[in-house]
Amino acid sequence: MNMQRRDLIIAAGLAASPWFARAAAWPSQPLRLIVPFPAGSSPDIVARLLAESLAPALGQPVVVDNKPGAGGNLGTAVAAKSPPDGNTWLFTIQGPLVTAPLLSKRLPYDPVRDLAPVCLVATSPNVLVVDPHLGVDNLADFVRLAKQNHGAWNYGSVGNGSASHLAMEWFRTRTGIDLVHVPYAGFPQVVNAILGGQVQAGFMVPGLAMAQVRAGKLRALGVTSLGRVASLPDLPALTELGHPGFEAISWQAVLAPAGTPAPVIDRMSRELIRIIKGNDFRTKLLAQYFTAAGTTPDALKGLIVTERDRWAKVIRAAGVQPE
Repeated sequence: MNMQRRDLIIAAGLAASPWFARAAAWPSQPLRLIVPFPAGSSPDIVARLLAESLAPALGQPVVVDNKPGAGGNLGTAVAAKSPPDGNTWLFTIQGPLVTAPLLSKRLPYDPVRDLAPVCLVATSPNVLVVDPHLGVDNLADFVRLAKQNHGAWNYGSVGNGSASHLAMEWFRTRTGIDLVHVPYAGFPQVVNAILGGQVQAGFMVPGLAMAQVRAGKLRALGVTSLGRVASLPDLPALTELGHPGFEAISWQAVLAPAGTPAPVIDRMSRELIRIIKGNDFRTKLLAQYFTAAGTTPDALKGLIVTERDRWAKVIRAAGVQPE
């Protein structure tokens, strides 16, 4: 049998298979994009921007479905247990995929077994902010005064294992400062705690932090990317300030329930990459202090593995305990 005839037979067999036929007709109904965080949160904002562009590209409505709870683990579990028919997708941050498996003894899903990577959408550094009344003008001042006030200063985060928590724990172990961790339900509560003097510092998402910085209520000392970012060109990276290799970025990605047909994932990945790399979407992300990414499923899978290795080391070094 010659190669051409064999290829025709294989193609005919694939076309006749039920899953291939369903994939070829996909999407045939509205899609659900699960966001495991509340409406108005940073992931929700970016997910809705993405849904607006994705709907016309796919010819079907894309409905954002907020499923908050347990630091994103609740909604992630809902997505992981959904039928792998290409109608349900997950838009989440790194926490439920990377740090939750390292810190939770009873996680109701396995990110590797139950979810399939699709595309990295956006990245953003965290911003180190402090109470402007501390008399701290720069990062060196902060470290020096924190050491002088050994154990007397607090820092706020949005929960155990969150990016804001682990970034400060990593910074604390690298610099030898002793700060007490105070977890809150969200960044607005962290801001209020700094304004009220209950905590003195914290790593925060730029979208909320910079509004308070511009209002003079917080002071920004630097960002946690390896270099400066286009959305915050005036803020130095901590790597510029004597802390080489200190990278603690937040990122957002799309995944699918494991078992979703490969042709469907490939189509979704291609559409996402095209949208994310377009000027319109990139500009919208920049206004939210995000940098557009747009990667293949394999690249996202590699990022998850790399990030898990990185934060596992931080967790061990800082002595962060599982819940």
